[in-house]
Amino acid sequence: MPVDFDLAVIGGGINGCGVAREAVRRGLSVFLCEQEDLASGTSSASTKLIHGGLRYLEHYEFRLVREALQEREVLWRMAPHIVRPLRFVLPHHAGLRPRWLLRLGLYLYDHLGGRKLLPATRTLDLQHDPAGVPLKPSFTRAFEYSDCWVDDSRLVVMNAIDAARHGATIRTRTRCLSADRSEGAWSLEVENRHTMARSRLRAKVLVNAAGPWVRSVLSNAAPADASVKIRLVQGSHIVVPRLYDHDKCYIFQNADGRIVFAIPFERDFTLIGTTDRDYVGDPASVKASEEEITYLCAAVSDYFRRPVTAADVVWTYSGVRPLYDDGISEAQAVTRDYVLALDAPSGEPALLNVVGGKITTFRRLASAVLDKLAPHLPPMRPPADAAALPGGDFPVQGFDALVADLRSRHSYLSADHATRLARAYGTRAFVLLEGARGLDDLGRSFGADLTEREVGFLMDQEWAETAVDVAWRRSKLGLRLTAAELAELDNWMTARRPARTDPVSVGAAP
Repeated sequence: MPVDFDLAVIGGGINGCGVAREAVRRGLSVFLCEQEDLASGTSSASTKLIHGGLRYLEHYEFRLVREALQEREVLWRMAPHIVRPLRFVLPHHAGLRPRWLLRLGLYLYDHLGGRKLLPATRTLDLQHDPAGVPLKPSFTRAFEYSDCWVDDSRLVVMNAIDAARHGATIRTRTRCLSADRSEGAWSLEVENRHTMARSRLRAKVLVNAAGPWVRSVLSNAAPADASVKIRLVQGSHIVVPRLYDHDKCYIFQNADGRIVFAIPFERDFTLIGTTDRDYVGDPASVKASEEEITYLCAAVSDYFRRPVTAADVVWTYSGVRPLYDDGISEAQAVTRDYVLALDAPSGEPALLNVVGGKITTFRRLASAVLDKLAPHLPPMRPPADAAALPGGDFPVQGFDALVADLRSRHSYLSADHATRLARAYGTRAFVLLEGARGLDDLGRSFGADLTEREVGFLMDQEWAETAVDVAWRRSKLGLRLTAAELAELDNWMTARRPARTDPVSVGAAP
């Protein structure tokens, strides 16, 4: 029987979309299915950092940290609209990690990853530096170092768009019901969750990148004799009104050995996270517990002059990390490195299960996946270069110029509106606004500068189908839209959706 694809991928998170993009750019034919929306699981529930992982040095994960540090500036160059540099302030807390240990860790952090653009670590006198203003007066010294911020869910979507532009078939809201080895290939049955229509396809190799659902795919859809040790760890975050005026982040040490970040978020808010606790149950049902909210509030209240309480919380989100179970007893110490478990019986098509990994190292993971699968695939082109992601084709320090150009061509946009569009879409904002000469040309507003033109663009070009997709994954405008506005948005999208010939399949350039 003919084979439809070289590679089939289950899972539309950062690992699945990263593998699909790398594979199709190496010349393979690729199919990807995701049972919900892109980045609907763990990949939209991170702390939203492109970072080396300073605390991983304590666990001697030097290779992981070095690889992640090397990727920071690469990703910044690839997507300067959704990746940007940040400075992190680490106050010295007497009685916890000694100052010499922090200095040593930050020295390694500065020199392991070939840093070129990001500024180096420096020491702060918190009694005179603006970073000390929101902190309790007992904190007098701190270290300031560099990492990067990323819009995590948009990073996933950008990879999916680029994969589709190069010929991959991307199907969202499409569940893989079964995958069987048959006549030298994988035979997959998938179901469109809108129409319940089922179809079959064949692929030479199967990649299970289902995140916290990796185990369920193995047990239900693709049973195979693969030894995959998975530990599900919950991480929760809270969002509160902005706690301080400057644009730096804080990294706070806690007496239990964990660290908590406080990060400027969506202009008017502060993001606080994360927690680490073992998780049992359906990953789709994860949510922040009262215990976690209390823990995060208490952790930052130890440092800030003004206490943070549960009453301040305006939003919470949680994700389940599918980590490799290395036998470590405490959840925060489980390795964040990725493990690629290959199941390839002699003469049978290969299955590769992806466990763990970090958003920061998704490109390295994707390359390692294809290298491991190379003996089971047709000859490939050399590894793809670090080409710009869609919308990222402008200089890393050219964001202000991009906003200025956008406003010069579309003077009806407010500064905040233009900045938001440039952050979300980069140079694709010009495509979104093509032909518009005023706000009336953008259609009705659903609130928070979200217009019909933009929502239609997200539906046609980025697989968005519901208000949740738009307000919480393609953007974070859910923080600014009322329940009535969200309902109106959902109704409009539902009415528009049947006009699409195939709402779950994009196989050509969006």
